Amino acid sequence: MRRAVCPGSFDPLHNGHVEVIARAAGLFDEVIVAVSTNYAKKYRFSTEERLELAAKTLESLPGVSVVPMGEGLLAEFCREHGAGAIVKGLRSVQDYQYELPMAVMNRQLTGVETVFLAAESSFTHLSSSLIKEVAALGGDISGYVPAAVLERLTEGRQRA
Repeated sequence: MRRAVCPGSFDPLHNGHVEVIARAAGLFDEVIVAVSTNYAKKYRFSTEERLELAAKTLESLPGVSVVPMGEGLLAEFCREHGAGAIVKGLRSVQDYQYELPMAVMNRQLTGVETVFLAAESSFTHLSSSLIKEVAALGGDISGYVPAAVLERLTEGRQRA
């Protein structure tokens, strides 16, 4: 079985993430979406909320599961879950320059390979930070996030 991990904080999950995960599901028998937590970051959604939103959004994709990554190295997570590959979406040259050293280190640590998928051109401008900022300022993000995420990001505004 060919198993891959798609890691990320997914705060929030957006359509660019979903597109890369869906393409990964076409390349691998199983894709584990590993929801990570970086304690240096300030999150809009808790780990539980991010897991819930990802699971709800991705439930129709065969072979895709959503799990918390927990603490520790991504390479070790992959080894523990029997994954031979990490899938990362790239939006730009800057993403590649950021991801390449980690890909090399992960391969050297455990032998796990990193597969880079070029983002669909309509999603190259998306980032979770930008989505949160536009949503907080009342902008229309409906074309950029799954329905469950849109509902959760805008529910506070609707009550006001």
